[in-house]
Amino acid sequence: MSRRTAAVLTTGVAAIATLVAVLPAQAIVGGTESTQPYSFMVSLQYDAPRPDGHRCGAVLIAPQWAVTAGHCANTPTGATAGVPRGWKVRVGSLDTTSGGEVAEIDKFYRRHNRYDPPGEDIAVLHLRNPVRAQPVQLAETTPADGTPVRILGWGAASDSCGDFNDPNCFPSKLREADTEVVPLKQCWDDDGHTLPLCVGRANPPVGPGTTDSGGPALVRVGDEWVLAGTVIGPGDRGADFPDMYTDVAKNAGWINGIVTGTDVPPFDPIPNVEGAAKVGDCQGSVVRAATARPEDPALALTNGHCVPSGWPAPGTAVVDQPADLEGPVTINDPAGYTQTTARATRLVYATMTGTDTALYRLDKTYAQLAAEGAKVFQLSTTPMRMGDQLLMAHQGSRPLCTVEAVVTHLREDGYQQDDAVRYAPSDTCTSKPGYSGTALLASDGNTVMGINNTHNRDGEQCTNNNPCEVGQDGAVTAVKGRSYGQQVYQIAACLAAGSQLDLSRPGCALTGATPPPSTTTTGTRQP
Repeated sequence: MSRRTAAVLTTGVAAIATLVAVLPAQAIVGGTESTQPYSFMVSLQYDAPRPDGHRCGAVLIAPQWAVTAGHCANTPTGATAGVPRGWKVRVGSLDTTSGGEVAEIDKFYRRHNRYDPPGEDIAVLHLRNPVRAQPVQLAETTPADGTPVRILGWGAASDSCGDFNDPNCFPSKLREADTEVVPLKQCWDDDGHTLPLCVGRANPPVGPGTTDSGGPALVRVGDEWVLAGTVIGPGDRGADFPDMYTDVAKNAGWINGIVTGTDVPPFDPIPNVEGAAKVGDCQGSVVRAATARPEDPALALTNGHCVPSGWPAPGTAVVDQPADLEGPVTINDPAGYTQTTARATRLVYATMTGTDTALYRLDKTYAQLAAEGAKVFQLSTTPMRMGDQLLMAHQGSRPLCTVEAVVTHLREDGYQQDDAVRYAPSDTCTSKPGYSGTALLASDGNTVMGINNTHNRDGEQCTNNNPCEVGQDGAVTAVKGRSYGQQVYQIAACLAAGSQLDLSRPGCALTGATPPPSTTTTGTRQP
């Protein structure tokens, strides 16, 4: 996967749980515009960052099959093999927007889930209908160092390009460059696994640019081009060029087993991730209190630390402010694709004291979302307890979590949450980056019991990204790798008709709530 900052790009599913990253990597820098089309050259188009629809390069290897980079073939749940939605290819054209043949992709197979080893970062795509274009043959042997290579792609024409809307940086016209295979040590330090090819030049720079992952490295055999490799992206040596390509000859057995039907992997089972939402840069869910009416505006729940306009100060809450989310709130269907969207109109509430939550009011009512088929969850009014089993409603998966302990106080970087829950150790139930705001569901799959929150990354004590536990006796504990969620049962008591927040309601105990007359507290929980 590309390590250049200009290439970092998510697919809209959040960071998929099983992915290193979804990175349409780099392509033709130091090249020129192609004057003749290549019948086998393919533009893979879905969920594209660019206005012309191009996402990655690919190469036609049979009338109904193409190869691309593994990290270019992703569904919301991170399946290794399955049925995509909305993927298409344009085959044999010089332009991403016109010409050639257009075909839908109806299934795909990736060699690996995490693209490791990198030399096996490859996928095959099945076209719903065969095309007439002439495919390219696979190289039978690995090209030696010094072998002349031609590379093709529609990616960035410069390694400094970052604006996908700039046609000078991301042209819709195919580009090409002639370069060579260079010693692997210029790209990669590892000497095991299925090794990649190293292709390109550092000075002057020649190699693939952003959105050219999956594009070809071609070598000449007689009068014909053959496919020697497909773009992976920069290696681990810290330099932009040359770049790594899969070695097609070393992957030919796997490719041919699928294309011929003799060794076809089964489709991955798809977890039901209905209702998982994307709220700004975080995960979230659409929730309703038991007293909510169908005509009330819907509410979206995420973490307080996800609010783009800034974290609420310790001991405080942000109440009834303009919504600060740039894009819409998206709500998943069962397969993880977008069922519908809504816009946030107000930031109803946000705090990182006592709990770590934020509520946004949306421009659609519960009745409207129901009519559009969106899953809405019920807000719990009871706290999570030790031993509870919870489903983490992430956009790409739904792992089962067990509450190992309820932590009296959880402190992190000057903030304190009360009665946070610690998950039992698990390979799948963790609060990794990209999981903030994920709903924690009861076993019924319909009730939000809590919200995923934070993780001790380094073993430090009470610092940012390193929460510590504080017991009733004041003892402080910090353990690297522990993950935590926050309670949300306090929210429902503070909601009135019309999805309005009323911190003076009886029973409302959120940070900022008006204390009962018999108390002398300041009305906020202090860290």
